[in-house]
Amino acid sequence: MFQLIPAPVRFPDDSMSITEFFGRISSGDTRISIGRLTSKAGWSEPAQRPEFDEFTLVLKGALYITAEDGSVTVVRENQAILTPAGELVQYSSPEEPGADYISVCLPAFAMELAHRNETL
Repeated sequence: MFQLIPAPVRFPDDSMSITEFFGRISSGDTRISIGRLTSKAGWSEPAQRPEFDEFTLVLKGALYITAEDGSVTVVRENQAILTPAGELVQYSSPEEPGADYISVCLPAFAMELAHRNETL
């Protein structure tokens, strides 16, 4: 049976906007989450060692991903990256205009699976 998502769930704050189309909150799905994230220039989130693979496609701007060894990968418009489960990563968007990107997590994103606030 088809499952129409009539409207995504939005999680706005001052520096980041998350729109979840599929996932634990919008569709009740624990297998996958698909969301669109928009971050302002200067945004960064705490380091995390998630229990999920994260597939990211940058639509606009640039997303910086810092690895445990301190190396930084910059993902620009029309580029994509896979960050595998168990890797310590930190996402940020220091450049103007920020970043607009699609994130797909397998299994679906959950805060308790992200293990945030680890130190790089």
